[in-house]
Amino acid sequence: MTQQPNGRLSRRGPITVRQATMELFRDHGLTTWFGNPGSTELTLLDDFPEDFRYFLGLQEMIPVGMADGFAQITGRPAIVNVHTAAGLGNAMGAIFNAAWNKTPLVITAGNQRRAMQNQVTLLTNVDATTFPRPLVKWSAEPAIASEVPAVLARAIHIAQTPPMGPVFVSLPMDDMAVELDDTQLADIDLVRARRVTVATEFPTEIAREIADRLAAAKAPALVVGGDVERAGALDAVVTLAERTRAAVWTAPLPGLSGFPENHPLYQGLLSPGAGLVSEALAGHDLVLVLGAPVFRYYPYVPGPYLPEGASLIHITSDPDEAARAPVGDAFIADVRSAAHALLDHVVPSDRPAPPVRPEPMAPDGLTTPMEASDLYALLNRAAPADTIWVTEAGSGELLIGRQIRAGAPFSHLSAAGGGLGFGLPAAIGAQLAAPDRPVVALMGDGSMHYAITALWTAATYRIPLTIVVCSNGEYGVLKQFGALEHTAGVPGLDLPALDIVDTAASYGVQAYEAHDSEEVVELLRSGIEQRDRPTLINVPTNRVKMPAGTQAAKPVHVGA
Repeated sequence: MTQQPNGRLSRRGPITVRQATMELFRDHGLTTWFGNPGSTELTLLDDFPEDFRYFLGLQEMIPVGMADGFAQITGRPAIVNVHTAAGLGNAMGAIFNAAWNKTPLVITAGNQRRAMQNQVTLLTNVDATTFPRPLVKWSAEPAIASEVPAVLARAIHIAQTPPMGPVFVSLPMDDMAVELDDTQLADIDLVRARRVTVATEFPTEIAREIADRLAAAKAPALVVGGDVERAGALDAVVTLAERTRAAVWTAPLPGLSGFPENHPLYQGLLSPGAGLVSEALAGHDLVLVLGAPVFRYYPYVPGPYLPEGASLIHITSDPDEAARAPVGDAFIADVRSAAHALLDHVVPSDRPAPPVRPEPMAPDGLTTPMEASDLYALLNRAAPADTIWVTEAGSGELLIGRQIRAGAPFSHLSAAGGGLGFGLPAAIGAQLAAPDRPVVALMGDGSMHYAITALWTAATYRIPLTIVVCSNGEYGVLKQFGALEHTAGVPGLDLPALDIVDTAASYGVQAYEAHDSEEVVELLRSGIEQRDRPTLINVPTNRVKMPAGTQAAKPVHVGA
């Protein structure tokens, strides 16, 4: 099979559904795959093209997480190939994160042969299109084999249409060998040649109205989210903040920061509680939210949604975000178009700029166990400016938001959904997407074990990732929640006898234990400089400090 200059598939013998499918993916530039295949996927992967790449994860959530990080950095869809039924079930936690991250993934899984599905034989994915809902934007199984390329083309377009997100296609394993006739090939040629472009323009009258409200405000604030970066609006939003001299926060649970964290106007990450948000925004009379929900809360912290006297304007490309917000006037629009439209009407303000955040302090001469905040300050000081930080550190996430000052676009990834198991796989995917940038995964010792087999993938494919583990021997964030919820004596919150270094070494990762601040800095720099293998640095840290008067969970004693 060859592709003619007119884009049509020419015959050198019969053309199968599998061949036409691979040509579709090639046309869309989707030649990097992440997967964990089973027997029902073998017919799709038969004679896998030499110009494609396939990165194996040892359990299905790993390739979904890798694809998540890869697609976020490239800004393009990524292909995930998982096993049918139970395999798709294994992947669901990572699909949950991808949905909240608004990551454009095309997830495929095989299904049992059509002639065997009615008997519900082994590996039949019953109600295959229903299985992954509501975590996918769209799911399908082709009605007939010849429709496979058309269904996959539709999936690719839907995944990358705002609001972006994962989609799922079930592929019966006997479809792949079906030979296509000339009429079917002609239809596939038409489908392969199609492009879907989102072209929007923000209404001038609305842009002028919002600009007037910004000009009239005494102390406006911007709250941004990941869609600012996904939409390519980062520079425009920075200019908007500078013209209005607005204080800028990142919305709670963002996935991406949406603003340079080292910018003097940036105030940090809002804590995800209604009372905490209104407290942080106190003194601001107008809040403009760009590319983020209004707002995602947890735990329950009572208080008003906004400080007294404040109003809110919400610009989002997600209709559901606009509909479910509890406060404010919402406009559904492309965030980049909206930001540029506002710049056409916003005039520079002479109002005083908000105070600049204090620089993170990075003490020298520390020994382990050290405070987590000190560890993150050390890493911030030692890492290159273009580092991509992928964080999943539980009780450390808010500390990371204060101490790490990522400045380049797409520099701070976290799981907007909050599902554990994101960090390690996503960091691998991010490093594959940006081979010339250092990627540092900041992990908690508990959270990293949700996707621990990702270490094997990093070592096997020689991914030059640097992993720093904040090891406090506990699920510290759950103890913090326990204090908020007034619970005591909760079991299962301590993690004794985890040996991070030996575990990583068993997967082939070069792993070290840092004993003081000097070793942390030296190991980080040497890990980043090493570009042909992953490096893990385990750093013992102090346990989470509990508020006075709260009771910690009962420890678990090994062998008791």
